[in-house]
Amino acid sequence: MENRTSIIIAHRLFTIRHVDRILVLHKGHLVEEGTHNELLNRQGYYHRLYQLQYQEQEAVAGPA
Repeated sequence: MENRTSIIIAHRLFTIRHVDRILVLHKGHLVEEGTHNELLNRQGYYHRLYQLQYQEQEAVAGPA
């Protein structure tokens, strides 16, 4: 998807971790904007959602 603008709507945050810019919407309002790493480092809403999904995936996979 180089040299073009694409809009990706994703519920699985894993899907969008490599995009240039992520816009986080909550209840129809823009609450955060940045790269995957920037948003995780801010420890805001995106971070919380990512942690919830990561913990859920770990629970499904079981202990290593």
